[in-house]
Amino acid sequence: MPVVLEHLGKRFGDGAPVLDDVNATIAKGEFVALLGASGCGKSTLLNILAGLEEPTSGALEVPSDGAAFMFQDSALFPWLTARANIELALQLADAAKATTRASRAARAQELLELVHLAGAGDKRPHELSGGMRQRVALARSLAQDRQLLLMDEPFAALDAITRDLLHDELERIWKETGRTIVFVTHNVREAVRLGQRVLLLSSRPGRVVAEWDVTEEHRTDAGRAGELTGTITRRLREEIRRHAN
Repeated sequence: MPVVLEHLGKRFGDGAPVLDDVNATIAKGEFVALLGASGCGKSTLLNILAGLEEPTSGALEVPSDGAAFMFQDSALFPWLTARANIELALQLADAAKATTRASRAARAQELLELVHLAGAGDKRPHELSGGMRQRVALARSLAQDRQLLLMDEPFAALDAITRDLLHDELERIWKETGRTIVFVTHNVREAVRLGQRVLLLSSRPGRVVAEWDVTEEHRTDAGRAGELTGTITRRLREEIRRHAN
């Protein structure tokens, strides 16, 4: 099912609204990048989609099985191997199904292969590079087997080369799994590189004030991609200036 937000609002206590009148529809299997100035409510919106926060007003529809979440920090359990981190997610997700340890181990290995870490299953997080840890975190998110995957700046702390490699990997995995992805980033180039659509949130209160379709031509023509990146960047700067004033 699609993700639908209708006049969604959120405020904490008696404070000013963080989100106000957010409207958006995200189709099943769509990859949407969410941009906005720092503090505009992007993470709050993801928390609402994940069921970690309740909206103050409005309504939303999300898949009945909820959402998987991937954070900026890999947040792996340091005392567990990469494989065991994934197996734990499988165990929690499959608690009602009473799957066997052997079947979870086999599925964990499949997910490691999906993120191109088949030979790293026995390594602990401190033995992995930052990019490898994020691949394990992605595999752990996929282990939850949810249609909706929420990603909160998952590559922000990585160097440019590693980030570009993971862009390729994420695109491949998205196409292979058919997940619906909402990807929060502050990097316009990253949003254009990954998203089928880019949504821009205004400064507080956050609401969707602009959106752009990213076509196949943008993906294959560096000039067209650069033009779109420039257009979005200018609009983002307008929002940042408005917030500063």
